[in-house]
Amino acid sequence: MTSALYARVSTQRQENEETIETQIMAVRDYAAKNGHTLIKTYKDEGWSGMILARPNLDELRLDARKKLWEAVIIYDPDRLARKYAYQQLVIDELEEEGIKVLFVTTPPAKTEEDKLLYGVKGIFAEYERARIVDRFRLGKLRKARDGHVLLTEAPYGYDYIPKQGQKNGYLKINKKEEQVIKMIFQWIGNDSYTLRGVVKKLQELGIPPRKSKRGVWNTSTLGTMLRNETYIGNARYNRSIAIVPEKPLKIVKYKKIKKTSRKLKLQSEWINIPNMPQIIDKKLFEKTRLQLKSNFEHSKRNRKNEYLLSGVIYCFCGRKRTGEGPQHGKHLYYRCTDRVYRFPNPAVCLERGINARIADQLVWDGIKRFMCSSTLIKKQVDRLVSKTDQMKERAQGSSESLIEALKEIKKEEQRYIRIYGAELISLEQFEDVIKDLKTKRASLEKQISHFDNAILKDDIILPSHDTIDRFINGVKNAFENLAFDSKQRIIRRCINKIIANQEEMTVYGYLSLEKEVEFCASSRNSRSS
Repeated sequence: MTSALYARVSTQRQENEETIETQIMAVRDYAAKNGHTLIKTYKDEGWSGMILARPNLDELRLDARKKLWEAVIIYDPDRLARKYAYQQLVIDELEEEGIKVLFVTTPPAKTEEDKLLYGVKGIFAEYERARIVDRFRLGKLRKARDGHVLLTEAPYGYDYIPKQGQKNGYLKINKKEEQVIKMIFQWIGNDSYTLRGVVKKLQELGIPPRKSKRGVWNTSTLGTMLRNETYIGNARYNRSIAIVPEKPLKIVKYKKIKKTSRKLKLQSEWINIPNMPQIIDKKLFEKTRLQLKSNFEHSKRNRKNEYLLSGVIYCFCGRKRTGEGPQHGKHLYYRCTDRVYRFPNPAVCLERGINARIADQLVWDGIKRFMCSSTLIKKQVDRLVSKTDQMKERAQGSSESLIEALKEIKKEEQRYIRIYGAELISLEQFEDVIKDLKTKRASLEKQISHFDNAILKDDIILPSHDTIDRFINGVKNAFENLAFDSKQRIIRRCINKIIANQEEMTVYGYLSLEKEVEFCASSRNSRSS
């Protein structure tokens, strides 16, 4: 009798341990003993038994209609499916085509009692899977409550140290990656970089991600990383649950994992993991999150009309004001969003809209007055002197830690040279290792050069009062020809919040005239729109 063979394993671990080959061997022995000739093999590797849409199972079902063989042999019913209803569906379909379905571990049903027994076994297979899943879940919760770190892979910046004896698994800071993490948070939190700007900067410094086919950082990877509270010591387990996405980004026929989306659980169900090493200061972490939110809100893709103060202007009721342009932009206003949030109920805030063009001009004129003040700039120059030594010390510390890491790489290179000289490894192995070490060394040397340049840049030659006065005259001329985007970048850099109605505007912010030096101020302009 001509027959086909079907085998399935559900996990990567089972694939690596070659349990599917064990199934195939058992099926071939069964076929040889019972006079079957195997003419085709169907294998689904890494597919859950709770999913019926599997590529090779579908191929088997289509071939059954073509009558390519007379029987199909499977090691056990739960290899066909873990759900009894799915098992019976496929078996009935194949038998209607005149194909016999045979199992190595279960003899064919001859009587109604045999069919009943077979059905009970299928239900127990489904029950067994549910129990296994539940035992794994409870075991992981118990380990997490005992302080065990449960991860498939450590976050960037850490190394995972597995359980050793009675000591639970834990995270250890990776010194090389720690410096990269700190730079990324500094760039966004303090220097207002966008995610794309960070990607470009990392590429310039030759810092590759931990895993990437292209060797380039992805903005989504950075976004997830910058929101990970593990970096401030707040690691949590059981925060979310896997669900089937309601609106998947890609519609594909075959999906090994159906639950590809995540849904946050109630905060009361989260489990805190103690003694987590901290890399980033909490203040910088929160500042970075706010900057990411601001970058999203101020994206050019969200703009229809030109509103200079969008994203920073608020109503007296506490809600944001957003731009609105009746008559296709003929009239532009900043209106309170209370009416939007309370729709369809009536708005509580009764403040009226503010003429956007007048408000923009008043604030911009105020900014120009501040930025063209020679008195303020001279004051900041004096304050800069006290900051220079501190900035040098930080850059020097980062450079020294990278130099130590570079020394370790060079030592490792020498060790492998000696090992190769002793003929303990092959030339191919030696070349692979040395190539990887050279890449790491080049990356570290580039980072060290970056910090050394930063130290040199801190040797500032302070301008004289005459130089400052000439500079102010140049700034005044430059202000006259600025484009809208340039003005908006200045506004968002200097202003934190504007609270306004038709009678008055209160502006809160600071003018940063040099990195790490800030002038804090508030100003009021009053005028009816």
